[in-house]
Amino acid sequence: MLDRNEDGAIKKVIVIGLDGLDPGITAGLLEAGRLPNLARLREQGGFARVATTRPAQTPVAWSSFATGTNPGGHGIFDFLRRSPRTYLPDLALNRYEQKNAFLPPKAVNLRRGTPVWDLLKAAGRGATVLRCPCTYPPDPVRGRMLSGMGVPDLRGGLGTATFYTTEESARPRESEQVLRPQPVAGSDGVFATHLIGPRNPRAGGDLRVEVTIRVDRPGRRVLLRSDGTPRELEVRQGAWSDWLRVKFKLGLLQSVRGMVRFYLIACEPELALYASPINFDPDSPFFPISEPPEYAADLAREIGLYYTTGMVEDHTGLNNERISEAAFLDQCEIAWREREAMMHHELESFHDGLFYCLFDTPDRIQHLFWRFREVDHPANRGQAPDPEFVSVIAETYRRCDAIVGGALEYADDQTLVIAMSDHGFNSFRRGVHLNSWLLDQGLLALQPGIRPGEEAGDLLRQVDWSRTRAYAVGLSGLYLNLQGREEQGIVPPEEAEAMKAALARGLTGLADPQRQGALAIRRVLPREEVYHGPYLAEAPDLLVDFAEGYRVSWSSSMGGVAEGQFEDNVKKWSGDHIIDPDRVPGVLFLNRPFRGAAARLMDLAPTILAALGVPKGAVMEGESLL
Repeated sequence: MLDRNEDGAIKKVIVIGLDGLDPGITAGLLEAGRLPNLARLREQGGFARVATTRPAQTPVAWSSFATGTNPGGHGIFDFLRRSPRTYLPDLALNRYEQKNAFLPPKAVNLRRGTPVWDLLKAAGRGATVLRCPCTYPPDPVRGRMLSGMGVPDLRGGLGTATFYTTEESARPRESEQVLRPQPVAGSDGVFATHLIGPRNPRAGGDLRVEVTIRVDRPGRRVLLRSDGTPRELEVRQGAWSDWLRVKFKLGLLQSVRGMVRFYLIACEPELALYASPINFDPDSPFFPISEPPEYAADLAREIGLYYTTGMVEDHTGLNNERISEAAFLDQCEIAWREREAMMHHELESFHDGLFYCLFDTPDRIQHLFWRFREVDHPANRGQAPDPEFVSVIAETYRRCDAIVGGALEYADDQTLVIAMSDHGFNSFRRGVHLNSWLLDQGLLALQPGIRPGEEAGDLLRQVDWSRTRAYAVGLSGLYLNLQGREEQGIVPPEEAEAMKAALARGLTGLADPQRQGALAIRRVLPREEVYHGPYLAEAPDLLVDFAEGYRVSWSSSMGGVAEGQFEDNVKKWSGDHIIDPDRVPGVLFLNRPFRGAAARLMDLAPTILAALGVPKGAVMEGESLL
């Protein structure tokens, strides 16, 4: 039992977020004695499964953790949202506003509700919050905050990489640009190219920084020369470079600062060089990424430069088969070390209130290395999994355990320690083309002469809205083409409930005929049965709970209409968690006895507040687990 201070409250709460840790894998490793620090927490307090959100997505789940409400109370329902006016998908975590041409644009956080750190601030208690999703732009905490998932790259996306190659046949893949460096006349092995920066708001086109690449084939390296820092950057084959810091000039006295890492894949016979998404420079970010604003730069001076994008790990580079598994893991190692350095630096001076630090890397590794757990996974394409990577996920859990051990060094008898994840994990073997199912049911129509598949494209561009009653976009739900809401809606409002009920009946229990009738969709629920609160109207009309091994297809998530209703998932992104939330709960460890039998993510904010002697928020639905 922890001692309490004279006010009757614990002095400090340390929360270590371990994104995606699965209770089944965790329990197995605990029993094998491979997670000694988490075992210590279990002995001191307990270990439980914690119910995640619907859908079981990182930004949705951590927003419910922070606010103590269901998604209807904070307004985050998915990574993507759709515009009822244009039907186009857009990032659901934040947006940019510019009221008029005389005022600069500003970033707006679309996570609403009242987070736990706001209530602590009102009570005079501090908070240090490192990399929590949906904190961009950052909240005005009484302490320090570094924004997490939601911070874009300098192009405004979640991660737009660049692939430099002399191979003529190379074409851009997902979230990627391809540039072909041009030989410099009169120079042997020297090529001219550039970095692609943000859009130029004045002149149009892209801002750019000129770069020359000198290829040293015998030394298996390249030297990049630019006006950045350093002026000459060495990139060795098979290794990540240091940061290159650059300025994209907007005008005579204005510039946008960013930084980028490179990975040299090959010098010959063709040059192949991978550039990470360009990150905000913490010394001068395009929009604030910390509170107070100068904290991002102060932290960089203390621990060195670090990734600032919300999605740090270059998962798209591996998924696009530009970089190897080994290169991806090397980059993950950089991310691990950066985040651990942040944690230790802040815990050294942390004495009161809430400390939160999220480690995203276990989620990304499981997404991309799950196929090594399953010999027959479609992503293995009939090949035996490389034994070098079979144990990667288990080693990731051991790395998480060591991180928890490091945090425990700062805990005294007046500290509540919480180690937790936002959801678990499962296999992603088959994709369900929801829009194709709607097409087959006569509920979605394509423009005359357009066939499903490549002709239909993505972003719902070829949909005939005059004959479409329902459509899918995003990772979690379906929308009605509703009159008075959608720009070209045809479903009368008085028919909406019957339409939703018919869709739910039709999709619930959907079987996969190519897999002996295996269950693909467990159930479909109307949003009113799932959510409540002020932002209910922003949710998808229907929520789809997929069975284990299934997920919405890559095509339907981006508004595509593919051929057939099912497809094998052959991408390296082979594990996922956007299935029936009951199948993917998170993990919860406390160093103090707690009620774990029916723990929910919504209970964590009230638990933290109760531990610190602060009443929970008036609209918080969760209850303290202490």
